[in-house]
Amino acid sequence: MLRLFWISRPALWINTLGVAITALWLSGHLYTTRWDFWMVMLWLTLPFNLLIYGINDIFDQAEDAINPRKGGLQGARIYPEDVKLILWAVGILNVPFLVYFALSIPWQALAWMLFYALIFVGYSAKPVRFKARPYWDALSNAAYAFPMAFVPLLMGSDIPWWAFVGTMAWSVGKQAFDAIQDIPHDHKVGIVNTAVKLGVQGTMVWSACWYTVALLCFGLESEVVAATVALVNGRLLYLLSQKPTPEQARKLYPSSMLSPLYIGTVAGVLLVASLVRG
Repeated sequence: MLRLFWISRPALWINTLGVAITALWLSGHLYTTRWDFWMVMLWLTLPFNLLIYGINDIFDQAEDAINPRKGGLQGARIYPEDVKLILWAVGILNVPFLVYFALSIPWQALAWMLFYALIFVGYSAKPVRFKARPYWDALSNAAYAFPMAFVPLLMGSDIPWWAFVGTMAWSVGKQAFDAIQDIPHDHKVGIVNTAVKLGVQGTMVWSACWYTVALLCFGLESEVVAATVALVNGRLLYLLSQKPTPEQARKLYPSSMLSPLYIGTVAGVLLVASLVRG
């Protein structure tokens, strides 16, 4: 079980749990005792993250074998004998949740959740494998925003569209920025994704455009959140522009990993303050 825990990349659970909590607050709830919501939150821990990253590791074995950042918090390095265990664990951990959700939550929320899972499977798994398709690899990561849709629908609220679209755009930009560090390894194993196709500087422009869309959308909800996005991601882009290489992007990756925490903390404080004030 500990092996599966590390394969699920616990350092990245913030990308699923954080968006869901923010979506709860945007629905007008500071806290809820509803069992169905907390079942969703439980699903977004080990089960769903193992589905995302376990499937990813299965199909990325050739690349991961030569990638020095794999084998720790930034991603596991699995072996052929691990594949069966991962597939069984993904099924055993996710199918019961699927059955529960199918029987207990609104169909609109369920539809978004199924779409959420299918896109992430398609990101890594053949024959779809968005990861190896230029532009589609980044665009598919917009799915990280989907809790902004299914959590409000679960709670009987409207989707906060500007926050939803802003989070999708931000996720597209971040995926491409983070992929810059892996350009040499992706190129070596024949993967042509957005970062490989555009190169370091082209990918920086691509990411900057999506970050700009995100901060404009967030600005319609909160100027402070928009300014935080500009500061956090603008800083990363500036530091990479000083030395536009995959090696520099690799050094910046820990800060990029933490960027959802920085932005989410600011947004969370503002949302909680707003809810407390009524």
